[in-house]
Amino acid sequence: MTKKFLLNESEIPARWYNIVAEMPNKPLPMLHPGTREALKPEDLYPIFAEEIARQELNQTDVWIDIPEEVRDKYRIYRPSPLVRACGLEKALDTPAHIYFKNESVSPVGSHKLNSALAQAYYCKKEGLTNITTETGAGQWGTALSFAAKVFGLELAVYMVKVSYEQKPYRRSLMQTWGAQVTASPSMSTKAGRKILTENPTYQGSLGTAISEAIELAMQTPNCKYTLGSVLNHVSLHQTVIGLEAEKQMEIAGEYPDIVIGCFGGGSNFSGIAYPFMRHSFKGGKATRYIAAEPASCPKLTRGVFQYDFGDEAGYTPLLPMFTLGHNFAPAHIHAGGLRYHGAGTIVSQLLKDKLIEATDIQQLDSFEAGVLFARTEGIIPAPESAHAIAAAINEALKAKEEGRRKTILFNLSGHGLVDMSAYDQYLSGDLSNYSLTDEEIAGNIGSLETII
Repeated sequence: MTKKFLLNESEIPARWYNIVAEMPNKPLPMLHPGTREALKPEDLYPIFAEEIARQELNQTDVWIDIPEEVRDKYRIYRPSPLVRACGLEKALDTPAHIYFKNESVSPVGSHKLNSALAQAYYCKKEGLTNITTETGAGQWGTALSFAAKVFGLELAVYMVKVSYEQKPYRRSLMQTWGAQVTASPSMSTKAGRKILTENPTYQGSLGTAISEAIELAMQTPNCKYTLGSVLNHVSLHQTVIGLEAEKQMEIAGEYPDIVIGCFGGGSNFSGIAYPFMRHSFKGGKATRYIAAEPASCPKLTRGVFQYDFGDEAGYTPLLPMFTLGHNFAPAHIHAGGLRYHGAGTIVSQLLKDKLIEATDIQQLDSFEAGVLFARTEGIIPAPESAHAIAAAINEALKAKEEGRRKTILFNLSGHGLVDMSAYDQYLSGDLSNYSLTDEEIAGNIGSLETII
């Protein structure tokens, strides 16, 4: 029987957790793309709202207050449920206890709204009228479209072309909430035109879409850019997930041995993991933290740690991160939100220090896990979330082999009700795995400028 653990509205976190302030080794500084000097908040003001820029580089404040206007909007869907996946446990015949934090209950169907509301609020408070962004599978784009409408902002979204075509209903959701949606790469920006001139059939990447969104923001009056993953301020906003999960695990009478999140740029993994990690830093908890990425885009498991751009055109600061190279062209998997070449600076430092782990999941394995989860728990997961489910299943089966009871917590970052074309292809046998050779990865990375 499924067990659900709920909190009341008064228990919505009042502060976000800033893990950088407590990390044993802080990330290396981000570098200005022109001067190659350590970034200062004012360097980011032309791109981001000023409060967001300050949050991005804040390495001292452990706790940052959530504005009451944002917290009030969180009440639409937070606190989200923590659920024990008893049906999945039974199907696996495992002694492990499997819990998931259900972020699919938000109006937009994913965790992305946690940061979208915060970023839209700060942009509105600064007096902006327009914002831009990129989106991969469309989860961030839909979240920001809703948030922009809530706070009265105009939004332009560059959606990775392959997802624009694969996921028309996510595009429709964005347009329903009033956003302008453009397939990326496009002819509307210098970055897009350059890419299409060199490769007319290119189906896009998050790196390309970021370049276009930044360029538009820089050229539009009273406009700033917003980002859905990778950067520190996004991870900060997402910690409401893990902070709630802590309280709910206490109600359940358990503490996780393993915490898992799917991984693209790091937003939902950081949201579920960082609040628990502070107990590993300070309280000696021996929890394992696993980031589950697609085998076709394996920056954590097969990439290199060095400075690289966050976008394809080189508009962003240089980030110290695990990367496959900012010009990496990922395969057209359906987990579009995970098709990103690099990892956030915090996650990269944590992995470098061996405080977290990473595993890569093949596309067919992720869909097999997603279907099993749907049949045992009743929720059809987003293809991205299915990677976390596959990793949780692997750990539960290891517990069975070892005859040990482990407590596993993963983040169900979103539902897949607008991803059914992907499930159609999987069920009809039309999906395949994608493999990268060591030579392909080395060749792409080898073209990067070596800074560290």
